[in-house]
Amino acid sequence: MNRLKIISRHLSPRGSSDTTRDLQVARCGSAARDGGASGDDVVVVHGRRTAIGKAKRGAFKDTTPDELLSAVMTAVLTDVGLSPDQLGDVCVGNVLQPGAGALMARVAHFLSGFPESVPVYTVNRQCSSGLQALLNIAGSIRSRSIDLGLACGVESMSLRSVGNPGDLSSRLMDNDKARDCIIPMGITSENVAERFGVSREKQDAFALSSQQKAARAQGSGRFDQEIVPVAVTMVDSDGRERQVMVSKDDGVRAGTTMEGLSKLRPAFKPDGSTTAGNSSQVSDGAAAVLIGRRSAVEALGLPVLGVLRASAVVGVPPDVMGIGPAVAIPAALQQAGLTVDDVDVFEINEAFASQAVYCVEKLGIPMEKVNPNGGAIALGHPLGCTGARQVMTLLNELQRRGRRAFGVVSMCIGTGMGAAAVFEYPGP
Repeated sequence: MNRLKIISRHLSPRGSSDTTRDLQVARCGSAARDGGASGDDVVVVHGRRTAIGKAKRGAFKDTTPDELLSAVMTAVLTDVGLSPDQLGDVCVGNVLQPGAGALMARVAHFLSGFPESVPVYTVNRQCSSGLQALLNIAGSIRSRSIDLGLACGVESMSLRSVGNPGDLSSRLMDNDKARDCIIPMGITSENVAERFGVSREKQDAFALSSQQKAARAQGSGRFDQEIVPVAVTMVDSDGRERQVMVSKDDGVRAGTTMEGLSKLRPAFKPDGSTTAGNSSQVSDGAAAVLIGRRSAVEALGLPVLGVLRASAVVGVPPDVMGIGPAVAIPAALQQAGLTVDDVDVFEINEAFASQAVYCVEKLGIPMEKVNPNGGAIALGHPLGCTGARQVMTLLNELQRRGRRAFGVVSMCIGTGMGAAAVFEYPGP
């Protein structure tokens, strides 16, 4: 059976028939291709993010995640003149905080001046948590539970480590797939490189391109409209405090060269090809995206920056988790009735250059369409934040192009999954 048909059936709502699902996909695809607008469309209104700081040594190393989250939540609503009590729900993606950050999110909620009547919850789908928060809010809008919601993502990798797997059964060692779920992410990158023949040279070339594109974007001010300047207190090695206004991503290295990248040692195995230079940076940051039902958004006089046209989350083998976008992107495009050729920009998270290169080549995506402003290798990858950050980077880029356009946000997910979402910029 065709792989995409299997995925489509797997994602069908429980109790619905394949025929119903096919009709839903056809309607969605027709709307995407033809640019049709419905009052029930889930639309993106606005979003902001913090700069992204290097974990443990960057601008946010001493800043708690609730403060980062509060900064973006407040900024988004202030920018559009919306009162927080008009929100139906708030969902926050987070990976490393205890309980997926449920307490942290409610604290940020009150620090932002939100009333107690507005609910908030968190979600952890690892590297896709920020995107999953948006998809969760979208689901509540589609079910008519709410009209407007805030989808956020936040991570402090300075203050919390990825090293604690939690409480797991000893029986996992007796199950191959369960055991593969605890393979270090760097080793999964090596597995992708070895299994699919992604050379060190290709990985370094991809990393160099990411740094060069991010440096150009940063230098030309392309990120200014999405970054919220945040005032923080930093503590130096002698314990002295100083106040800093953070408005630029820490990790962009404009002076990166192929020669410099080629000299870096493998980070995860002696004879490997994954290095610190061709992997995503460990980072701190937050992002927030306001979405709503088109009819409610238009009634409030709010702008429509983008339309969510389709989404998919699929499973892949845990030991090569990085291939997730190569499976999730076709599934989402099928729902939207689009092909790779119809898409103007792909924001594919650069967890590792090995997996990003594989996915791009597997799907036949022209490199000029991939992460035109750089990706996580240059900007950083605050786990819970990244998906929400990608949505805003994508839609701002499509808006700059000044015409109707389509974009895709996608990422691989630890333990073996991939996620993707298709957005339309409707035009000026």
